[in-house]
Amino acid sequence: MTRVLVVEDTPEIAKLIQKGLMLDGYQVEIAMDGRSALAAVRDRTPDVMVLDLMLPDIDGLEICRRVRATEETTGSPPVPIIMLTALDAVRDRVNGLNAGADDYLNKPFAHSELSARIRALLRRSSAASSAASTGKVEPPLAHEDLNLDPSSRIVTRGDRRIVLTAREFDLLYMFMRHPNQVLTHDTLMERVWGDDFFGESNVLAVTIASVRRSLEEGGEPRLIQTVRGVGYVLRSTP
Repeated sequence: MTRVLVVEDTPEIAKLIQKGLMLDGYQVEIAMDGRSALAAVRDRTPDVMVLDLMLPDIDGLEICRRVRATEETTGSPPVPIIMLTALDAVRDRVNGLNAGADDYLNKPFAHSELSARIRALLRRSSAASSAASTGKVEPPLAHEDLNLDPSSRIVTRGDRRIVLTAREFDLLYMFMRHPNQVLTHDTLMERVWGDDFFGESNVLAVTIASVRRSLEEGGEPRLIQTVRGVGYVLRSTP
């Protein structure tokens, strides 16, 4: 059974989320603070995490950062993370995505929307294992010193392992499948976010920036180039 870790310090909200997700067929664990959340992830990694931004001890941003840092150290697959926030400023949502969240949802929200976002993230994170079980394993992709393995969802640049969120991986995968081809904003939004997107229009730019930081962390030259007024392209720096 798919396990969802709900990190929410308001008991009423936590219970409502738990009840709704259990009715959807998920196994739900609740953590009321940051330390409990990190312990739960350490003891048994969930299939997806619903993470409140504002917590009494360790906030959601720091939890995201620590989870992603641990995944990078251990080489484990990234846990899909949906961040919940009562803050509606764009910068707060941007901070959540930059910290490693795959998606965000503003409070108050409809359970149907939360459920749809969880399903979307789970579909993406399970794509590799589904392909492997059917024998349809896509060969690794390479561009310059950047390598991406769709089956294992491992990304490397040179000798350096790169850990991406589920959404960031899907975005880079699109570029790797279409190197030197300009992909428009609309094309990327449709192919990577599709009908599962409910958020702000700048989410593509934020995610592109996050992927760039990961790819260039070791001082490597930029590969994802901006084509002003059109979109983006994966190619070597002119």
